[in-house]
Amino acid sequence: MSKPTTPTTEKETRTSFPEAPRFREVAAWRRVWRGFWRRFWLAVQIGLWLLVYLVALTYAAPPPEDIVTRLGPITSAYTFDYVTWMVESLAGKLDAELFGVHPYLTEARRSEYVLGYLGLVRRIHDLESQINQTYADPTVPDAEAATADLRAERDALRAEQRRQQPLAESIIEGQIASVLRDEGMAWLGQALPPVAMHFSELPNVLVVSPRDKIDTAYSQALVPGIPVDVKEQIEAGADAALDMSTLVVPIGGMALYPSMILETSWFYSAFEISAHEWTHHWFYFFPIGLNYMGPFPETRSINETATSVIGYDVGHRVVERFYPELVPYLPPLPWEVEPPPPPDPDAPAPAFDYGREMHATRTTVDRLLEEGKIEEAEAYMEARRQLFVQNGYVIRKLNQAYFAFYGGYQAAPGGAAGEDPIGPMVQEIHALAPTLKDFYWRMTDVTTYTDLERALELSRAEWGAGR
Repeated sequence: MSKPTTPTTEKETRTSFPEAPRFREVAAWRRVWRGFWRRFWLAVQIGLWLLVYLVALTYAAPPPEDIVTRLGPITSAYTFDYVTWMVESLAGKLDAELFGVHPYLTEARRSEYVLGYLGLVRRIHDLESQINQTYADPTVPDAEAATADLRAERDALRAEQRRQQPLAESIIEGQIASVLRDEGMAWLGQALPPVAMHFSELPNVLVVSPRDKIDTAYSQALVPGIPVDVKEQIEAGADAALDMSTLVVPIGGMALYPSMILETSWFYSAFEISAHEWTHHWFYFFPIGLNYMGPFPETRSINETATSVIGYDVGHRVVERFYPELVPYLPPLPWEVEPPPPPDPDAPAPAFDYGREMHATRTTVDRLLEEGKIEEAEAYMEARRQLFVQNGYVIRKLNQAYFAFYGGYQAAPGGAAGEDPIGPMVQEIHALAPTLKDFYWRMTDVTTYTDLERALELSRAEWGAGR
């Protein structure tokens, strides 16, 4: 760390050295040169980690061949091209690391730039909402003419957003990496793998579950922007071909390298989702990640719950460190929210509680499936779906695949996990861990319920009351 130059020293330097301006210029160029090599080394690491990521991918659990073969004719026209997206995104990352200006900005200027970028995205989303509302309004005779100014402004802002996006992403990556370094998740001063994310339109995911139990048997990324009628066609074809439960769902992020992050204007989501996906990158080189779609159905839930817990935690820490003025607007951490009290039988009937009703639905479905009553469980889920819709929760399809996907994320309450103990157990290990690094390492080998129980027992014995 260089020592700040005091005013007295600057005055003495100017007096003693007639060539002082040139001296300062040379010193500045040396700093630029050193900065360039630091960035060049980071760019090389990003490229190397991509290569390692692709090699590790070949050792991951292979998808079930029979499912892939039977889905081929149904999904081939909509399959998402991972390789092209990763190559194009990585090229942009390397360019930003080598030639971007983010290393030369002050921390305050970096945070200001990110908030300005997110404000720009918010304005674009507002304009798109106004345009969509105008086109949907039957009283507007010529929606194209009525939205001409809005569309022109949106397109101009989109061009400006594309110009600002690489720098905003580099700053977000650097801020997350700084928090990870503070937590000991770094080697030679660099978070490994290097934090790399890219705001993008995200693909949909086709989730496949058996009908006789709730379990993610397979998932496949499909292209973004699939209309709902096409989703229904894909699901109907997949249901018939596999005799399984399927659902096409949207996602908020995907752990490619760089990770895909849903375009957002909400400051906290940008950090939380990016940290979540980076944890997937890190876990990928350990059993918890390599067995993500392996032989144990609980591995995915353990993985997603742990990455979600870390995402929430790191997201909060980034805001607290770099955006302290926004701390009052942070949502509470899910595990700090007090559970609602049990209902009073003498009190008036409460309003519809989504979490309670979804939990009741999942537990009933689990019981029916355990009893072998598959058709009865499916009829029950459809009846419950209609109840949710009547109460303002628009769920297009409620089936085994729905619970297999949404029930795997147990860091926050929601009811889709039912009585699955994974969420509370992972949260307790996180609460007991003295540091975030300890939590990371404790979870690396956890792939089964037995592993999770052992990790919890060890955490209680080693760490006692925790932080």
